[in-house]
Amino acid sequence: MKYPEILQEGRLIRRYKRFMADIELANGEQITLHCPNTGSMKNCLYPGHRVWYSDSHNPKRKYPCTWEQAEIPVAFNGRERMTLAGLNTVRANPLVEELLQAGKVASLAHYGNIRREVKYGVENSRIDFLLTGEALPDCYLEVKSVTLAMGDGLGLFPDAVTSRGTKHLRELMEICESGGRAVLFFCVQHTGIDRVSPADEIDPKYGAALREAIKAGVEVVAWGAELSPEGIELKRELPVLVEQHFNQSETVSGK
Repeated sequence: MKYPEILQEGRLIRRYKRFMADIELANGEQITLHCPNTGSMKNCLYPGHRVWYSDSHNPKRKYPCTWEQAEIPVAFNGRERMTLAGLNTVRANPLVEELLQAGKVASLAHYGNIRREVKYGVENSRIDFLLTGEALPDCYLEVKSVTLAMGDGLGLFPDAVTSRGTKHLRELMEICESGGRAVLFFCVQHTGIDRVSPADEIDPKYGAALREAIKAGVEVVAWGAELSPEGIELKRELPVLVEQHFNQSETVSGK
């Protein structure tokens, strides 16, 4: 996915009121960005580090510029290195759709039709994508954006308690129980993450629900992105690990 324009650069001052972030430009000017991320952004907020933003050039917007990426220091084998994270969660669904349309997810490549934001379930939900194909069970695919890096390649989801995310898992389990196919897709917009696990210390209910969903037949997939000021692309499948509540370490998807 290419941005309409190459992202512009600044330095983070602070994020506040959930949807706002102040940054400083190279010339010393300070501007306020729209922050399109409803999570806690845990381990993503580093004042003084570089950030990148897009400009809508829309004079009707109070904050026409949007925070897109951030430079994140992450520890690997005891040494810190800089990584990139895509913090605009609105980008996750288009990234996954681009991957699906290209047929790069082998287990989903035979579906010929993709529908977005389809109402479903007993709890009045909307699925991110409904995949259909001739002689194939309908496939309900839910996307979650992962940016919480814990070091040494480990990424966790969620970064805050998510009752909505747990509801989505219940809905996906209902799909499996009724004979359909359900997939949870972790869109990892962070170059410092090479595997994903549930964040049990942050939201133990979500972790328990994820493991229950897997046992019920929900498939779990994770892909990692490459990021630059020019664009983002999901490039590689990552393992999803849920070993905490299993007798042995177990990989449920990926390599």
